[in-house]
Amino acid sequence: MENLVDRLHKNRDLPDDELKTLIEEFVAPPLGARAAHPQILENADRIPALPQAKPESFAITAEGNKQEQELFEKADRVRREHYGTDVYIRGLIEFTNYCRNNCYYCGIRADNQSVERYRLDGDEILSCCKHGHELGFRTFVLQGGEDNFFSDDLIAEIVAEIKALYPDCAVTLSMGERSGDAYKAFFDAGADRYLLRHETANATHYNQLHPGGMSLENRKNCLWNLKKIGYQVGSGFMVGSPYQTSDFLIEDLRFLQELQPDMIGIGPYISHRNTPFHDFQSGDLRTCLRLIAIIRLMFPRALIPATTALGTIDGQGRELGLKAGANVVMPNLSPVKVRKQYELYDNKICTGEEAAECRMCLENRVTTAGYKIVTHIGHVKKGETHPRHNT
Repeated sequence: MENLVDRLHKNRDLPDDELKTLIEEFVAPPLGARAAHPQILENADRIPALPQAKPESFAITAEGNKQEQELFEKADRVRREHYGTDVYIRGLIEFTNYCRNNCYYCGIRADNQSVERYRLDGDEILSCCKHGHELGFRTFVLQGGEDNFFSDDLIAEIVAEIKALYPDCAVTLSMGERSGDAYKAFFDAGADRYLLRHETANATHYNQLHPGGMSLENRKNCLWNLKKIGYQVGSGFMVGSPYQTSDFLIEDLRFLQELQPDMIGIGPYISHRNTPFHDFQSGDLRTCLRLIAIIRLMFPRALIPATTALGTIDGQGRELGLKAGANVVMPNLSPVKVRKQYELYDNKICTGEEAAECRMCLENRVTTAGYKIVTHIGHVKKGETHPRHNT
């Protein structure tokens, strides 16, 4: 059989069944084969039974290990063709852990009464940016739950202040679903990028992860609105989330081909003790790495982060993510006093380090892995679209 990795490298695409082979093969435990959670969710009528993966299709073989290594090596080669050994650094500012939503997997969901809630005010956000700029950061990522306290006007005002003080920097927003008018106001105020992971492109699966009142259709509409306005757009999904199957992951990849985002963020699902999904097994490192490599081959110019979640499930997860094709890291600039409160999942790393320590630690890790941190603004390198979508 012709080598699937070579064909993916050459064509930037494979038929569904062959992509499924690259995702599934040699992975244990099987996606979609986790035990059902005992809790009856409030929208259980929206959750039909899903097919279960066959365990025998995940046997580890020597051939698989060889092909897996080839997958990682080719992905690394492609990222070096477009970005060299550069790793872009983004300063993450987690400015609120209030959220109106009740996503079943998220530690800051509205119904979690154990969370110590906080909000940073405008001056605190600007102080994070000042410190980050002094440390060499040229992108600030404002991330938070969907917090109605931060009105559209207030967010636009904060963005405008950051851009006025630091015109050499990019501002990335990651604060969930808003109206098209709100996104336009943020963009007009100076926001450059927006991150909004779709989480899953399968509507049935989306309903299994979220309560009634949230919909995949609205999430996708938000992403299309962001693209239309002119943002550099980021999307992505969890790997190993409850009820996920490899067929759903194929749908995620197909949606990304349609969307053609500038940034693609994936990371392992990690359970949180105070959510309805607390008994579900977390996603595994190996599947995440394979998907990062597949995404790099399918989207050669994309900005792909080696996420904190990767580093949480494995001490060298971020370094391995870089070797699999990632080219972005996001050290935390948030005040240390609030970092433990922004706990989307259990055992999150880097909650006790000062910003300078966090940056230095990551720089050492990146260097050890064979890459180098760069401090410039780090926009995506535009090129041709995926061959499926050329016109």
